[in-house]
Amino acid sequence: MLTLLRRRAVSSVIPLLVVVLGVFFLARLTGDPANLYLPLSATPEMRAEFAARNGLDDPLISQFGDYLAQVAHLDFGESLRTAQPAGEAVLRAFPATLQLAGWTMLLAIVGAVVIGSLAAYRPNSATDRIASFLSSTAASVPDFWIAIMGVLVFAVTLGWLPTSGTSGAAAWVLPVATLLIRPFGVLVQVVRGAMVSALSAPYVKVARAKGASEPRVVFGHALRNAAAPALTVAGDLAVGLVNGAVVVETIFGWPGIGKLMIDSVLQRDFAVLQAAVLLTALAIFALNILVDLCHGLLDPRVRQRAAA
Repeated sequence: MLTLLRRRAVSSVIPLLVVVLGVFFLARLTGDPANLYLPLSATPEMRAEFAARNGLDDPLISQFGDYLAQVAHLDFGESLRTAQPAGEAVLRAFPATLQLAGWTMLLAIVGAVVIGSLAAYRPNSATDRIASFLSSTAASVPDFWIAIMGVLVFAVTLGWLPTSGTSGAAAWVLPVATLLIRPFGVLVQVVRGAMVSALSAPYVKVARAKGASEPRVVFGHALRNAAAPALTVAGDLAVGLVNGAVVVETIFGWPGIGKLMIDSVLQRDFAVLQAAVLLTALAIFALNILVDLCHGLLDPRVRQRAAA
C-alpha cells in the first residue's frame, strides 16, 4: 500500500504544477485590478503606485517566480479586497464546501446501495424498472436547473424553505438535494449493474446452498464484491461535487469555496483565487489517492500490481 501511495503522490505533482501555472496566468486575463480598486479619475501615478504596492508592476514571469517562492513557504499573499491573508480566507470557506459535499455523498451512497441492491435482487421486476427509470432521469438533469426550480417551487411559491443561508436544517435541504440528485442517479445504475453480476456469480450460489440468509448473501457476499466499481465512480463523483459546488453555492449564497472563487474572479482578487484553486486541487488529489487506497484494500490485485 505504501508503494501505491508513493506512486500516486508522485504522479500528482505534474498535474498540480500545471494547475498552479494555468490559474496564475489565466487569472491575469480577467483584467487590471486597478480598474476596480481605484477611482475612474485615478492618475497614472496612482495606478503605478497601486501596481508597485501589490507586486503587479514586475514582468509576469518574475511575478510567477515570486508566487512559487511564497507558496513554498505557505504564504499565499494578501487579498486585494480585504487586505487579509488569502490562505486564511480560503481556509474559512473550505469547511462549508466540505460539509456540503460530505453530506451529499454520504446520502447518495447510502441511498444508492439500498435502491441499487433492491433493484438488482429481482432484475426486470417493477422495483427494478422504476429504479432504473428514476435513476436515469436523475442522472440526466443539470444541477443549475434543479437549483432554480427548487428555489422557484419550494422557496418562492410555497415558502417552505429559505432561498439562501446556512442557519438551520431547512437551509441545507435545497443545496444538498440539488447536489444529491445526479450522483444518486449515477450510483444507483452502477450499484445495480455490479450487483446483478455479483448475485449471479458462483460464490453466491455456493453461499445460498450452504444456507446463508438472503440479507447475508446480498449485503455480506455480493455487495462486497460489487463495491469496487461503485467506489471508483463515487470517487469521481465526489471530485465533481467539489467542482460543481461552484454553481450551487452561487445560486444559494452558500459561503463555500465555490462562491469565494466566483467573487474572486469578478473582483480580480488574484491571491485569493490562486489560493482557492490550489487548495481545491490539493483536496481533489488527496481524494483520488484515498479512493485508490480504498480500491487497493478491496481488491488484492490492485495491491499486487502496485507492488510489481
